[in-house]
Amino acid sequence: MGSRELHPDPARDGGGASDAPHGIVVGVDGSDHGQCALVWAAREAQRRRRPLHIVTAYSVPIFAASGLDGGYATVDDSVIREGAEAILKQALEKISPYDVDVTSSVENGDAAGVLLEISESAELLVVGTRGRGGFVGRLLGSVSSALPAHAKCPTVTVPLFCSNRLGETTEDRRVKAEQAKSGHRQVENVVVVGVDGSDQARVAVLEAADQAERLGASLRVVCAVPQYSGSLAWVPAPMDRKALFDDIRVTLEAGMAWLRSHYPHLEAEYELKDGSPVDVLVEESRHVELVVVGTRGRGGFTGMLLGSTSDGVLHHAKGPVMVVPDREDPRMADRARFGPILGDAA
Repeated sequence: MGSRELHPDPARDGGGASDAPHGIVVGVDGSDHGQCALVWAAREAQRRRRPLHIVTAYSVPIFAASGLDGGYATVDDSVIREGAEAILKQALEKISPYDVDVTSSVENGDAAGVLLEISESAELLVVGTRGRGGFVGRLLGSVSSALPAHAKCPTVTVPLFCSNRLGETTEDRRVKAEQAKSGHRQVENVVVVGVDGSDQARVAVLEAADQAERLGASLRVVCAVPQYSGSLAWVPAPMDRKALFDDIRVTLEAGMAWLRSHYPHLEAEYELKDGSPVDVLVEESRHVELVVVGTRGRGGFTGMLLGSTSDGVLHHAKGPVMVVPDREDPRMADRARFGPILGDAA
């Protein structure tokens, strides 16, 4: 069984950059959303054989006084801190069955800032889609929207909707009703990655392929093409759209050939779909292990998949979503040898 330590605020103990967490880092706040993120992160740390660091953050509120001697006053943070430490202890107990090395810390500061700093050294950040609220509950929620766009490492958000697939329960009536309406469908051992031909999408494809190999899963590369709207409504859709799809298929085939050259043993396929990228990827998230997207995409006619779409998927996904930051990868250097790149969907 892995070691488990409680490190409240390493800064108070003289900790420095050398103590920065590595491996898998998960943010918790005691909410059901945080519990789902914790379980997913523990499974991932065990799968990767990497250490797990559990963190919660809080800020001490400052109140403006009124009157002639007005000023600013802060509250004693001891009670808040004790609550944060209790959350960490509960988290440590919950993941005790997993064979992972675990550390934990309570951080005093803005949750988004804390996690962004940690992302400099972490291999992967994991958060729930929203949190408890209140002082200690600042860790999740809006953070899960802001963090993926700025983190230096990939970020996974885990929605409460998939609590049942993680062996968790929830008392959230809206989520329970949605789960009941959706019915039971076995989760496919598939990683789905959304692409649009941008370099950011190609980086996401490589990360998705790595994740599929870790899971022993197959990879599904999905390119969704939305309908023309607004200023593009005048375009003769039947003719132009057919040509667009033909071009995308050519570049998808080239992209898949490039991908298979780097992952010869990975089972991989592509799907070209007509429809809203957000709707397509959200639907995929209901019944696959993971959906992967980049932080932003190409823009323009064929590049509407990522960017704002990644944010839309995060808000509505029914399963875990990984957002991969833009970065350089030497494997992209030989992409041109396999065929067309402009408009390439992988």
